Amino acid sequence: MAQHAPEPPVPVTREVMRMWWLDLAFIHTPVEPAAVEALLPSDLRVDTWPDDNGIERAWIGLVPFVMKVGLPGGRAIPWFGTFPETNVRTYVLGPDGTPGVWFCSLEAGGLAATATARAVYGLPYFWADMRVDHHDGIWTYESTRRWPRGQGQPRHHSRVRVGDRIAADDVTDFEHYLSGRWGLYSRWPTPNRGITVYAAVDHPRWELHRAELLDLDDSLVVAAGLPEPAGDPIVHWTPGVEVRIGRPRRVVN
Repeated sequence: MAQHAPEPPVPVTREVMRMWWLDLAFIHTPVEPAAVEALLPSDLRVDTWPDDNGIERAWIGLVPFVMKVGLPGGRAIPWFGTFPETNVRTYVLGPDGTPGVWFCSLEAGGLAATATARAVYGLPYFWADMRVDHHDGIWTYESTRRWPRGQGQPRHHSRVRVGDRIAADDVTDFEHYLSGRWGLYSRWPTPNRGITVYAAVDHPRWELHRAELLDLDDSLVVAAGLPEPAGDPIVHWTPGVEVRIGRPRRVVN
């Protein structure tokens, strides 16, 4: 276990992409660490946090949101635009203890962005039909995978009611652990083979809100090779942040 609340990084000086992660829900559930370890390359390990019973757990995040993509410096990319995205993610440590996100799968409503992220970062992106709506403080996220096709068409549906903002000083270490990850790990050139790489992710701390999960019908977690989530999820919502993504570098043991 790494009992830490990751701190914001040294600013990325050579950004590869500028992004805005907007109107985002965090839906977290615990799983046995061994279920995550089975999906990781040998040079990464699970970053666990104890559940309410004090048992060390890996944590799986279902994270639907709206993505806006730009070039370094913030210029818009017309053919990328703005589109929904839904990630299945977990939390890992590199050989030197650097915390980061490991993406088990990423659904995106933009085909060009899907192909680019697969090529540049080796991330397991999938093109999907997606929709994000909101009304009276309730956000609805929908996704059905289109490409690459496998067995079935994994789907996601969730409805989240946004509650009060959590004051910055009241965000707990555990809430920072679930949300504050300023780096990502992946395998390049493809998710299934190659070398492990790390890219810094530079953004402000999240403005977190308490949230209530009204509906959830999801097959993305199981499609990513993880067990069906059990128990009541931990849910937050945020209006989002502006993000600068650094150049990927090889992870050295």
